[in-house]
Amino acid sequence: MLAGGTARRFGSDKLAALLPDGRSVLEHCLAGMPSAWPLVVVGPERPVPSEVADRVRFVRETPAGGGPLAGIAAGVAVADGDVVCVAPGDTPRAGEVLPLLVGALDADPTVDAAVLSDAAGQPNPVLAAYRTRALRAALPDVPTGAAARELLTLTHVEVRAPFPVHDVTTPADLTDTGMG
Repeated sequence: MLAGGTARRFGSDKLAALLPDGRSVLEHCLAGMPSAWPLVVVGPERPVPSEVADRVRFVRETPAGGGPLAGIAAGVAVADGDVVCVAPGDTPRAGEVLPLLVGALDADPTVDAAVLSDAAGQPNPVLAAYRTRALRAALPDVPTGAAARELLTLTHVEVRAPFPVHDVTTPADLTDTGMG
């Protein structure tokens, strides 16, 4: 999970911002992850919900704030398994869509990734399931500042969620997350 951004458009730490139910954006994102999966959070250490605390490992990208691709590189460096999922920490319902992406990846052995596609048909490489070896091979030697869309050069299938999956970019988004 990518949780090391600067939140310039938000104006403060958006992952700590509270949703209408009183839980933070990050708490929702983590609590919504599939219960059997280990979780790697790329960003500064933060308090996490007790129900996931034993599954969370924090790592940092180098340099800190190096962008999404640097964060993905830091996370996949410590990941185990044949498949790795990437999710933005500012997307409270990300965990709900990850099993759909893994299922799409498992269903087609010819692709290296299953990527969430939004309502406008735009693929989101930071909400995706990747074959670990393919993701590692696709990462540039110096990922700092590189665009995450470079990962879309991998063979991939695009998946639409059957429910809204919104990220939090501005304070107004706290009430429009698709939850509830």
